[in-house]
Amino acid sequence: MEYRNLGDSGLKVSLAGIGCNNFGMTIDYAESEKVIRAAYDAGITFFDTADCYGGGGSEEFLGRALGADRQNVVLASKFGVAMGRGPMMSGCSRRYVMQACEASLRRLGTDYIDVYFMHVHDPDTPIAETLDALNTLIDQGKVRYIGCSNLDGWQISNAAWEAETAGLRGFVTAQNEWSLLNRDVEREVVPAADHHGLGMVPYFPLASGALTGKYKRGQKFDADSRYGGGEGREMFWQMYPQFVSDEALDKTERLEEVAAAAGITIIELALSWLASQPSVSTVIAGARTAEQLEANAKSTRGDLTQDVLDAVEKALA
Repeated sequence: MEYRNLGDSGLKVSLAGIGCNNFGMTIDYAESEKVIRAAYDAGITFFDTADCYGGGGSEEFLGRALGADRQNVVLASKFGVAMGRGPMMSGCSRRYVMQACEASLRRLGTDYIDVYFMHVHDPDTPIAETLDALNTLIDQGKVRYIGCSNLDGWQISNAAWEAETAGLRGFVTAQNEWSLLNRDVEREVVPAADHHGLGMVPYFPLASGALTGKYKRGQKFDADSRYGGGEGREMFWQMYPQFVSDEALDKTERLEEVAAAAGITIIELALSWLASQPSVSTVIAGARTAEQLEANAKSTRGDLTQDVLDAVEKALA
């Protein structure tokens, strides 16, 4: 396993990380524990969760399964998405940041969070207030580093300016959706992160499974897949229909040809393409089984040749 610094910070993270959104949502504790132990055994040290995943279940499962090994990993969690009804149960105000952190610490069974992410932009709270609250948590030893998720490029720059002006510690990492089928972040987010020294942490690197090659045009999707129509999976059709559009499936077919020519699978191409980007610190792919996790870990390498990178650009042109 390769290890990289998280942005300009001194924190080392595994190049292959794991997104823990499946825990408590699509798989129970027994299956989650298998995936978590497989990740640890594969050399993965970056475990990314959020308070809202599984209504807190992901954090609980993660803390319970890691046990004493918690000291050997980098735990990342997030705050900001609603955890209940009413105006006091979401957002990025100082009050809520402190409240959310205490709740996450309890669920994770730890006394500190390595990387604490602002999950979403809060238009009702000045970013200076959020940064000040996060710095308080750092001073208290409850948080080690802070990051942002789903921010635009200008918001990353604004946060960096506010932190520098106020003499506060700023974000060291930005977590945004990024894959071969969604490269929007390359226009503004990645340049802003690079300029301010934030390491990129791409999520949905396999485009909700589309970049595994499992979805084919003209074929009925497997009932067990995310787009197969199974119970609780309507959200993928509602929120991410673009990944299985004719255009996306056409791109995927061309990318499969690039992968085949390089002697690798499309999963290896998708994960290693991200890992080969100089802005990326770690790539977080979710997994529902230990076997999926092990395959993802082996497929995440930052050594794609320039010929393969050029072939990808040609296929997507």
